[in-house]
Amino acid sequence: MKPLLILCLALFGLPLLAGPLPAPDAVFRPLDMAEVRLGQLLFYDPVLSGAGTVACATCHHPRFGTSDGLSLGIGDGGVGVGPARVFDAVNPPEQRIGRNSPALFNLGATEFTTLFHDGRLETDPSRPSGIRTPLGADMERGFSSVLAAQAMFPVLSGDEMAGHYSENPVAQAVRQGMLTGPDGAWSILSRRVAEIPAYRAGFDATIGPRDIAFSDIANMIAAFVAFEWRADNSPFDAWLRDGTPLHAAAARGMALFYGKAGCSGCHSGQFQTDHQFHAIAMPQIGPGKAARFERHNRDVGRLRVTGDARDTYRFRTPSLRNVTRTAPYGHSGAYPTLERVVRHHLDPVGWLNAYDPAQAILTPPAFETDFSLMQDRDEVAAIAAANELAPVELSEPELADLLAFLAALSDPASLKGRLGVPDTVPSGLPVSD
Repeated sequence: MKPLLILCLALFGLPLLAGPLPAPDAVFRPLDMAEVRLGQLLFYDPVLSGAGTVACATCHHPRFGTSDGLSLGIGDGGVGVGPARVFDAVNPPEQRIGRNSPALFNLGATEFTTLFHDGRLETDPSRPSGIRTPLGADMERGFSSVLAAQAMFPVLSGDEMAGHYSENPVAQAVRQGMLTGPDGAWSILSRRVAEIPAYRAGFDATIGPRDIAFSDIANMIAAFVAFEWRADNSPFDAWLRDGTPLHAAAARGMALFYGKAGCSGCHSGQFQTDHQFHAIAMPQIGPGKAARFERHNRDVGRLRVTGDARDTYRFRTPSLRNVTRTAPYGHSGAYPTLERVVRHHLDPVGWLNAYDPAQAILTPPAFETDFSLMQDRDEVAAIAAANELAPVELSEPELADLLAFLAALSDPASLKGRLGVPDTVPSGLPVSD
């Protein structure tokens, strides 16, 4: 333990840390700025959606901590950005997106090899593509990282970017199961991009004058995300690197985080995640994760990926970088404030059973499935029974100190973004700013 921390703990009368602090040793992949700048345009361009109305930035906007400020987002069939996004009166969505939009900070670090709340996308050197995905043999090759491969999936989701059944060529291809090949969804989108002169010139400068594959598009987007939202210069990082003191409340909160509160049992490492999966009795709202032919709104988390009953209701531990700006919280965005989700962690089953649906941030009108699971006693009991977290008692001053430490995980440069939102994009479609 660092001598300075021992002195600070002694001065404030705090117990020593129960576990070791992380090392500031994250490794980031090298980046090509030509790819980064091209990826910036693609990230904000609705051209990658079936109807040309939804961009990556629609659900991952810098104004909302690289998320959207909603418990459950609205992709295709919505108008606006962030909590102000509403249903399109003429073409509303078929349902809400089933999970909260995750933040994008530090995904360019090599330690992030598993993505999505259930981890269904993972690095796997044994696969021909190097990545394990639900697509199996349909998975294309050529992706530079698991972060790049992630960009393949929103464009295939009718609720996110593809669009409603038969309303555009991309949606038609997806619903018919045509993902690869010349008539597949990815090829349709790649041709769209290639037909825009500014994009064609940008790809000529990065990959050369060959056909643009969707993996090329995804690689550019990944380069931008990795550059724009690298977040490793918070007050906590400064303390780890050279001992720059945290303010008193944050120092006390750090002692709690790595001690009595037990947070670091799951939120470990420099970016406060063990990259593992845990069941913590999070409330389930919204449509859940059901196939189109299923009639339920459960979300059993990791179980859908592994088939192992022990993974029921387990979800990936999120990083806590910039966590004060990434509300709402939980895989379904059930909690609107950081304080409430921390209190849930201190008493998971108690907070699950007392959950008030009114706190969810959902754009009206309500869907029939928005809160139906939380009204089913058997389903709530099953979520509670899977809980792995023991209750922890903190005083109100201790809770305030813990929240102060979480605020010390914020990196202002990453919150602002390094390139920012472009004024225009090559397709000429509107940019959400």
